[in-house]
Amino acid sequence: MSDVILAARQLRKTYEIGRRQVEVLRGLDLNIMRGEVVVIVGASGAGKSTLLHLLGGLDRPTAGEVLFDGTPLDKLNRTRWRNERVGFVFQSYNLLPELDALENVCVPALVADRHDTARGRELLAAVGLADRWEHRPAELSGGEQQRVAIARALMNRPSLLLADEPTGNLDDKTSESILDLLWQMRAETGATLVMVTHDQHVAKRGERVLEIIAGQIRE
Repeated sequence: MSDVILAARQLRKTYEIGRRQVEVLRGLDLNIMRGEVVVIVGASGAGKSTLLHLLGGLDRPTAGEVLFDGTPLDKLNRTRWRNERVGFVFQSYNLLPELDALENVCVPALVADRHDTARGRELLAAVGLADRWEHRPAELSGGEQQRVAIARALMNRPSLLLADEPTGNLDDKTSESILDLLWQMRAETGATLVMVTHDQHVAKRGERVLEIIAGQIRE
């Protein structure tokens, strides 16, 4: 098995805005090694989130391809692959408001037709929310909601964690605690972590920092 878990080959992404075509990614190449921590930075609009969504199969490139363990995503059942192998953490948490914390964490298992509340409780305890499992998102602080989101991302024991500005809606103190938790959970699971951020302070935590400039990656 190759040490490259995730790769982009000549990745291009163009958006149509009115009558204009805006090319965000321009033949981007990238290799991400198994188990490493990669932070992607760049100016606003540089294509950080676009790249992350392509790497995670949430969007499709205009040209080029993304490979996971050497297999193009187009040859995989994307929905199943995302649920079983990838954990997502977003800036906006994306919790289901009608579900409590435990139910939100267990959603990935339910999608896979499994009922595993024991693991859900274990993960909530690991992120410091053992006593908040019955609370719905509206009853939790932003930091607590992000902790639930991290627990949910880990529910199916993914080999790849993708985080899109995970501290963007949090104050500095809470942001530090969330980053500490994310790094801790990644270290304990051995998952590969890829995070995008505009914050240079956050970027310093990465083992490898990549910058998107003019639709290309620079190290």
